[in-house]
Amino acid sequence: MNIIDKLNKRMDKANSLLSVGLDPDFDKLPEKFKRKENPQFEFNKYIMDETHEYAAVFKPNNAFYEERGDQGLRELKMTIDYAREKYPDVFIIVDCKRGDIGNTNKGYLKATYDWLGADALTVSPYMGKESLQPILNRKDKVCVILVRTSNPGAGEFQDLVFDGKPLWQIVAENVVNDWNENENCMMVMGVTYPEEMKKGRQIAGDMTFLSPGFGPQGGSIDEWIKYGLNSEKKGLIINSSRAIIFSDNPKEEAKKLRDEINKYR
Repeated sequence: MNIIDKLNKRMDKANSLLSVGLDPDFDKLPEKFKRKENPQFEFNKYIMDETHEYAAVFKPNNAFYEERGDQGLRELKMTIDYAREKYPDVFIIVDCKRGDIGNTNKGYLKATYDWLGADALTVSPYMGKESLQPILNRKDKVCVILVRTSNPGAGEFQDLVFDGKPLWQIVAENVVNDWNENENCMMVMGVTYPEEMKKGRQIAGDMTFLSPGFGPQGGSIDEWIKYGLNSEKKGLIINSSRAIIFSDNPKEEAKKLRDEINKYR
């Protein structure tokens, strides 16, 4: 089974494109979790137990764990181990945006794929295919490549035009036409730019997009779905972090967003 098939099967089973971002900002954790021996893990455990029914993906961001040093990294490992044990079909993306020379990337892939046990990691394409080759070579894992991001300053470089095309589009074409030999690539396509999303889908065919930007960053969910779905009415991983995990009722918020997404499929 191709690694992307695992994600598609989970999307079908949960009838969901939703990714729950496990970003347990320590300062925002409820006090009852801060008092525990492993506060971020216990909080994540609670969130996963509440939201797994509606989640296709769990997506922890390394930064929220690394800032707590070795304790935080242990709790990230505990989080993924728990997900693997309790919810093994939920797809796990570690959002770490790695990007270095090939030899260094070997260390990143071993840490993220083999030690942490993630299905996928996010990477920067800035140093070219050669640098990412060790990650691209892992047929059993997914390489999620930054293409068009949703942050306000994204256009500073991503919109620079070369030979009549913005840089982000050139990256997307390289990913689709050259980097995806093992059919294990996905692309980050932010949702705050619907026309770019539309163009990205034209370039990518049925390739899956990880799409941040809904909620606090201002993405419009109807346009997002309209332009982002592939021919199988999937092809989108729609991530929400703060709006779900720090809500009064994470289960209800996850269900509400899952159902809202499905209205436009």
